Amino acid sequence: MSGSTLGAQLAPGGERIAMKPINTVTGTVIPEQLGTTLMHEHLPIGWAGWELDCAAPKFERKSALKNCVERLKEVRDLGLETFVDPCPMDIGRDVNFMAEAASASGVRIICATGLYKEDLGNTAYFKQRTIDDVASVYISEINKGVGDTGIKAGIIKCATGKRQITKYEEMCLRAAARAHKTTGAPITTHTEDGTMGREQLEIFASEGADLTRVIIGHSCGSSDLSYHAAMLDRGCILGFDRFGLDFLHPDKLRLAALIGLLGVGYENQLVLSHDTVACWLGRGLDVTPETAKLVANWTPTHVFKNIVPALKRAGVGEAKIRTMLVENPRRYFQN
Repeated sequence: MSGSTLGAQLAPGGERIAMKPINTVTGTVIPEQLGTTLMHEHLPIGWAGWELDCAAPKFERKSALKNCVERLKEVRDLGLETFVDPCPMDIGRDVNFMAEAASASGVRIICATGLYKEDLGNTAYFKQRTIDDVASVYISEINKGVGDTGIKAGIIKCATGKRQITKYEEMCLRAAARAHKTTGAPITTHTEDGTMGREQLEIFASEGADLTRVIIGHSCGSSDLSYHAAMLDRGCILGFDRFGLDFLHPDKLRLAALIGLLGVGYENQLVLSHDTVACWLGRGLDVTPETAKLVANWTPTHVFKNIVPALKRAGVGEAKIRTMLVENPRRYFQN
C-alpha cells in the first residue's frame, strides 16, 4: 500500500511530467493507485471535550480497532480501495489508529488537517491565532507530519454552521485556502443542511484557491438544484456524501437531486460517500427508537449495496458511476 515512487503523465508535447505523490497514513501513492474511493467517512470521532467525561463509556482501543478493521474489510470486499477520513484535528483525529486500521485491512486511508466548525470544535486556542498562524499548522501537518508520528495529512478540512459563517470559521477557511496554495493539498468542507456552500466558495476564490480542488461537502443536505448548479458552474466538486442519514435528509431526495445533476452533465464534479462514524470517543449520537430506522442504512457499504443499484435502475450507466467513485477522486487529488 505504501510507496514513494512518483508517477508521471505525458504533457501535450510528449515529455513526462512527474506528479506529486498523495499522502496516505501508510505512505505515498500516485493518483492512479487510489482506485474506488469513498471521499468522506470516519473511523473514531469525539466531540471536543470528550476526554473530560469520566462518566462516559471507556474507549476500548483494541476492540474498536478490531471492529474498524472488520468494517473496512467488508467494504473492501465490495470493491473499495481508498477511504478518506477528513476528521479535523480537534474532534478526535487519531492518525496512528488510522494507520493501524489501514495496514490490517488493506484499505488505503487518507487523513486530514484542519479545524471543525465553531459550535462543535475546540476553538479557544486557535481563536487567538492569525490566519497565517493557522495555515502554518496545516502546512506543517501536510509537509512534515502530525505531531511526531511522521504521518502526513493528504487533505485540508474546514467547516461552517447552518446559515452562517462565523468570524472564526472564516479564518479557518482562509487558512485552508492558503495552505492549499502552498502545499497543493486539496480542500474538503462540511456544510449544514445544504447551506453556505456558495459562501465558502466565495471565500476560497478571494484567496486564489483552485476551486476544481475543492469539495463542498454534504451538499446533498439540499435538493435545490439551483443551489447545486450555482456551485458546480464555478468548477468545484459537490459531495453527495451523507447517504444513509435519512433523519437529516431522505435518501430518496438525495438520489433525486443526484440523478438530475447526472442527467444534465455534471458527472465529472460529483463524489459519493456516507459520513459514517465507525466508533465514538466518549458519547456519540443519541439514536432514539424513532430515529433508529432512519439510520439503518448508515454504513459504508450502503453506496455499493443500495445506492449504485438505485442509480442503475434510474438509467445511470456504469461509466458515470465509475466517474464518481474512481475518476473524480483521482482528478481531485492530482496536482
